[in-house]
Amino acid sequence: MTGIATGGPASGRPAPGVEPVLSLRGIRRSFGDRRVLRGIDLDVSAHEVVALIGASGSGKSTLLRTVNLLEHIDDGEIRLAGEDISDPRVDADRVRARIGAVFQHYNLFPHLSVLDNVTLASRLVHRMPRAEAERRGRDLLERIGLADHAGAFPDRLSGGQQQRVAIVRAIATDPQLLLLDEVTSALDPELVGEVLALVRSLAEGGTTILMATHEMSFARDVADRVVFLDGGLIAEEGPAREFFSAPREPRTREFLARVLPESTED
Repeated sequence: MTGIATGGPASGRPAPGVEPVLSLRGIRRSFGDRRVLRGIDLDVSAHEVVALIGASGSGKSTLLRTVNLLEHIDDGEIRLAGEDISDPRVDADRVRARIGAVFQHYNLFPHLSVLDNVTLASRLVHRMPRAEAERRGRDLLERIGLADHAGAFPDRLSGGQQQRVAIVRAIATDPQLLLLDEVTSALDPELVGEVLALVRSLAEGGTTILMATHEMSFARDVADRVVFLDGGLIAEEGPAREFFSAPREPRTREFLARVLPESTED
């Protein structure tokens, strides 16, 4: 599969004075008495891939949902390319049009063809002419090896194919930020590789990605930076290779010892 370029070359952290694509400050979110996010500070730079890791219940999915304005925050500030999108007066639909999001389940429209699923937001939200949207959609499907399935309905695809279509649908509008929430967790093991290959291609093409994942070796090899959430707090973060080879915090070492085979730490 050829790379899918949606931005410039990867550049890591921003130069001084350059606004990050995403900036989180003091993000807190509780559900009743349960405090899920307890003060998250995080920046994501243009063309950077940041992987969120942590045990189930650590707050990864909730954090992504707050960024996409699917969950309100109790305190803090979220800025997308400098705009305060946590302001309650913000038009959430307008903000989501600037963000691509893919969650654990494919959420493709079953009554629409693959091509119509991929082009729907381009046509209805971004008002792109149908012919132009379909040209781009077919090009993206060609790049992920699914051009022959453009007219098929989702129930004719494997789970891995459906998830790849969902990811392509999310990037078809050239979003400023792509959110991926455990996109392989609902897949059979033999289908995981094809989805990870697409994400790797997007990362190599310069897409700005914030992803929650339980695939540790993938996070190590693809992410620029890894953020370990523990109990709703950032326990440790750092460049991916350094994070896995020399974690600083005892809690991080304990977590990695549970989830990593010894060979992955080499």
